Amino acid sequence: MAVVKVTKDRLTVEFSGRESMWARMDSVTVPLAAVREVRCVDRPLREARGARKGYQSAFTKIGVWGVFTGPRQLVSARRGEPGLHIRLDKAAAGGGAGECGEFDEIIVSVADPAGLAEQIAHGTGKAA
Repeated sequence: MAVVKVTKDRLTVEFSGRESMWARMDSVTVPLAAVREVRCVDRPLREARGARKGYQSAFTKIGVWGVFTGPRQLVSARRGEPGLHIRLDKAAAGGGAGECGEFDEIIVSVADPAGLAEQIAHGTGKAA
């Protein structure tokens, strides 16, 4: 399972060994200023849309969705686990230059989505 870390001004998603193979990166970091919306989702698998580069089974999705048409989503989701759907402002995240600016959304399964959403909202100065 991917690990989401929130610091004073950054949000980082770190992938496990197998996940990094399918996501084609070890981690991604975006400035909290780039977060436009964060919401808790009961079924993050259902949030991933479009063509993909990555792994998909009935239980897991890992990689990049929305490859040909947007929104471009970085996904690490598992069946039966809640998660977060984070919408980003590409320009504030790096404008497409480098890995952090190439995504419109991050969808990730996490153990405590409400707690992480609150941390992210606190870091962005927006109410959860």
